[in-house]
Amino acid sequence: MTTLSFGDKMKTVGKAKDRIMKNFEASMFTSSDNNKELFLGIDGGGSKCKAIIMNENNEILGSGLSGPGNPLHGFEQATNSIIESARLALKDAKLENIKLNELNAGVGLAGVNLPVLFAQMQAWQHPFKKMFLATDLLIACIGAHQGEDGAVIITGTGSCGFSYVDGHEFMIGAHGFPHGDKSSGAWFGLQAAKQVLLSLDGIVESSIMNDALLAKLGCKDDTALVETIAGKAATFYAQLANLVFDAAEQGDKVALTIVAEGAEYINNIARTLWTRNPPRMSMIGGLTSRLKPWLDKNLQQQLSEPLNAPEIGSVIFAKKELLKQQSKQQQSA
Repeated sequence: MTTLSFGDKMKTVGKAKDRIMKNFEASMFTSSDNNKELFLGIDGGGSKCKAIIMNENNEILGSGLSGPGNPLHGFEQATNSIIESARLALKDAKLENIKLNELNAGVGLAGVNLPVLFAQMQAWQHPFKKMFLATDLLIACIGAHQGEDGAVIITGTGSCGFSYVDGHEFMIGAHGFPHGDKSSGAWFGLQAAKQVLLSLDGIVESSIMNDALLAKLGCKDDTALVETIAGKAATFYAQLANLVFDAAEQGDKVALTIVAEGAEYINNIARTLWTRNPPRMSMIGGLTSRLKPWLDKNLQQQLSEPLNAPEIGSVIFAKKELLKQQSKQQQSA
């Protein structure tokens, strides 16, 4: 029988205390933590999926970022991105002991404005406690205007306009790439590729974009460029959008024509949305800072800064829907 020294005994006791404390700390972050609700907010778009964890006091505890979350470009990819971003948000919040089935999830996704995709996502055997599904347009609008009525113009990988006034939703665009989503990041990137190919064929004048695009994609000529861009998704083309604005800011005529066409499309979306009489209108999305200065000056002045990000809008939406459910349950009890 081995006899431990006093020092070894103290080390053993210390390790045991450490295990007890770790188990105790873990128990502090479970669903039994005073029965407080944790909320997951998801903003899933064509390029990325953003997640946040919020508590009942509207405090953001952590955030996570993963790949594309638009089911139009793949149901499995979208659901995997939602789960991955949620887990990353929990890790960032140092809440790894919280399971996904303890979270009330507000999930706003691009693409689910199409009924078939909404139904597919709604039927998903999700891992959350509850899931409240909405379009990325609705959660963006809710976030931008703190849950109040308003309108948003979204210019990211895709593009669209949306308003929510007096309980009525109104949408412009959101038709998808390449047949729609004009003035989106993907659209600008595709226009750049088209014009560069025409220029390399000698059909239109040369552009600053020629060398920039070929260098970015590692291509030597038009044949290599076609091989590189053939069959690529919206996310691929969206990464080329900044080349157009860089060239336009240097006075490149070809790029200026593209930017002017895209800006006028957004001007028309804004004018149409204003006919719905929203109290506020905001412009959001990854391309906003590049595109907004090219819009009609009067429209620029009418735009308000968004009050919150879309993923916060998802949490606001989830909380409202959860309250509705609880109210119905109380009435039927």
